[in-house]
Amino acid sequence: MLMGAALVLLVGAMAAFRFLVLGGGSSNMFSSQRIGIVNIEGAIFESRAINEWIAQLRDDDSISGVLVRVDSPGGSVAPSQEIFRAIERLAEVKPVVVSMGSVAASGGYYVSCPAHTIMANPGTITGSIGVKMEILQFMGLMEQIGLDQQALVSGKFKNTPSPFEEMTDEELEYLQSIVTDLFDQFVSDVADKRGLNPADVQKIADGRIVTGRQALEEGLVDGIGSFDDALEVLK
Repeated sequence: MLMGAALVLLVGAMAAFRFLVLGGGSSNMFSSQRIGIVNIEGAIFESRAINEWIAQLRDDDSISGVLVRVDSPGGSVAPSQEIFRAIERLAEVKPVVVSMGSVAASGGYYVSCPAHTIMANPGTITGSIGVKMEILQFMGLMEQIGLDQQALVSGKFKNTPSPFEEMTDEELEYLQSIVTDLFDQFVSDVADKRGLNPADVQKIADGRIVTGRQALEEGLVDGIGSFDDALEVLK
């Protein structure tokens, strides 16, 4: 467990659920052919509710396909990976199309990758492929107010990182190895699901954001269009 650090795929997820009839319009729960809607909104710090809903859509024989609306700047690594895997399993049995809203960056882009088709608006902010760890440090403040802190640990890295002590080169190298490993996982999954060479993904995986139009040029998305356009693609 890391204390005083945040592992983030950018820095947010609520799921709003509804169905559409294939011909359009709202549907009740008993329609024979339906499209499932999954909304991934806000920071991704939890995955259970969304994944339970995705599993229901996967197992429901009346659901012919699923539209995933993503409007998220990203979030924590593990929940993003769990949603990624849930959408991956869904896409193994049913058509899945992602519609990107105003932002689908970092973890928001990551969860989109397993879909068969990704649609973005030209002005959607996406990309931001990368991982960061933030560490607050209070040494200067502690000195000013005359406080000190001591920690008893079972191993040399158990108190790493500490907001009360300047990190050694060894500790910095250790934490960088964690960030690098998580980054490698991100790049590998993007390359695999988008059918891209990992080396090509590495070139744009420096944390930069891109517009939907730029993402299309880089092969990160499949088309430009709105929610309704993505729905037509799915139909």
